[in-house]
Amino acid sequence: MYDKIFPPKKIVLPDGKVVLEKRTRLPLILLILIVATYYSVELTDFSLKILFTRIGNFFTIIGSMIPPEWSYFDDLLSALFATLQMSLLGSVIGAVLALPFAVAASANIIRNRVVVAVFKVILSLLRTLPTLVTALIATFVFGLGPTAGVVAILLFTLSYVGKLLYEQIENVDMGAFEAMESIGMSRIEAFRSAIIPQVLPGYLSTSLFCFEGNVRYAAILGYVGAGGVGLLINENLGWRDYPSVGMIILALVVTVYIIETVSEYFRKKLI
Repeated sequence: MYDKIFPPKKIVLPDGKVVLEKRTRLPLILLILIVATYYSVELTDFSLKILFTRIGNFFTIIGSMIPPEWSYFDDLLSALFATLQMSLLGSVIGAVLALPFAVAASANIIRNRVVVAVFKVILSLLRTLPTLVTALIATFVFGLGPTAGVVAILLFTLSYVGKLLYEQIENVDMGAFEAMESIGMSRIEAFRSAIIPQVLPGYLSTSLFCFEGNVRYAAILGYVGAGGVGLLINENLGWRDYPSVGMIILALVVTVYIIETVSEYFRKKLI
């Protein structure tokens, strides 16, 4: 059916031979996207009318945040530091734990396929849990406060960095590793000397990039009781105190920008 609707184009070569040009799959992909979009709109009751009639309320709220409540910065400072501390602690612990998990999930390092499969499944399961859901579960286990936020960020960092790291390990040049094993080194010693130098720049770069995102994630964890500025945003939105919300958002934007700038500088040095 597809060949009849979109027949392949014939190309005549200089020697007289006729070849068929590879057919583009773009029309088929567009058709699938259109059908999927249509059914998504139907299932979610999405309404363009509501979108265009109420979009003005969004800009009204944004306008109410300007100018921000500058005097609120002193009250915001402690929560902002708590957010940064959650992000940093969760990112560091998660990145450190990601290393042994990634090694255990690397098929070219671990010979036991069961162990490799188990750790890959663990990392996959952790990635499927949204950070907010993890934080909500953590609040029931560890109580309300930053500890739950740290655990949620830790688990996300572990899954994200661990996934990318074991893929890097599985794609490294194993020649040096095998050579070191052949001269009597243990697998751990060979891994430390031959594999770590190859994956270390990518590992550090990924960890820094993950930390950038974790600062943003930590900002909304307060909605489920995990502490930080998210709790203040929730409270001030509830009281319709939009100037204070504007101050919180401004402080977050500046903080995230500084962190991303510094992180990008160091990641470029690692490449």
